[in-house]
Amino acid sequence: MDPITLTFYAVVCGCLSAVAPKFPGLPMRFGIGAGVGIFAAIVLPIIKDMMHTY
Repeated sequence: MDPITLTFYAVVCGCLSAVAPKFPGLPMRFGIGAGVGIFAAIVLPIIKDMMHTY
């Protein structure tokens, strides 16, 4: 895994873990985690593309 990917997912997971206790119940936390993971997987290639154009 390259450093950009590792850093990106570390930031996403860190932010999610900071707010996760505020969500009630395991199903809610799981759903939000899955949604954030899908969003992060979609956004990362876009961010990497933008970084390579500069």
